[in-house]
Amino acid sequence: MSSQLWGLLVGGALPAIFYGVSGVLAKTSANAGMSVGGHLIGIGVAVSIVGVVLQIMLPGPAPNLPAIAASTGYGLLWGLGSGCVTLALLKYQTPLSKLVPLYNMNTLVAVLLALVMFAEWRTVSVPQLLFGAVLVVLGGTLVSIA
Repeated sequence: MSSQLWGLLVGGALPAIFYGVSGVLAKTSANAGMSVGGHLIGIGVAVSIVGVVLQIMLPGPAPNLPAIAASTGYGLLWGLGSGCVTLALLKYQTPLSKLVPLYNMNTLVAVLLALVMFAEWRTVSVPQLLFGAVLVVLGGTLVSIA
């Protein structure tokens, strides 16, 4: 199996499963009466444990300031997004089956930013990406009005 295929499995397929199941656990937590803040604290503890285990198993170089800033920004934005999802589940009783396709349109934001910031437009098929983006938007719209 090629390195790129392994990367797609480890960085694509496995996270899809993990994120999918985590959405169900978010709704389970909300249904059990967990507050938005408490939900994020529980997530933070679990993420920290996973981080410690992975740092022990896969040690790397000491992080520098730009790396720390980017990771911290990632955590802040991820926390805000997860808090918004939990709030929608708790306060507005939004069906998870409608919510997940909408917030997973985040892929469009990441694709656009990666094309521009990392000049990935040089190494990928932009027409295929645009066609896929249109399908994602159509799918998200269709699911949200179901």
